[in-house]
Amino acid sequence: MNTLKSYRQQVLISRTELARKAGLSRQTIERIEKGKDCHQETKRKIILALDLRCSEKHKIFGNEN
Repeated sequence: MNTLKSYRQQVLISRTELARKAGLSRQTIERIEKGKDCHQETKRKIILALDLRCSEKHKIFGNEN
């Protein structure tokens, strides 16, 4: 299950700020929060922008590959 939106809200960061930190568009963040799939590189950028390690990706993207 994709928990990006709830995690983002928990750490008090807006979609716009997350997008800026990750080097992505706000629309990309919004699509992912709505459950759309994305590339592994996009996931990596989001995880790092949230100050997580890649090994903690399950906190955001569950047990996806």
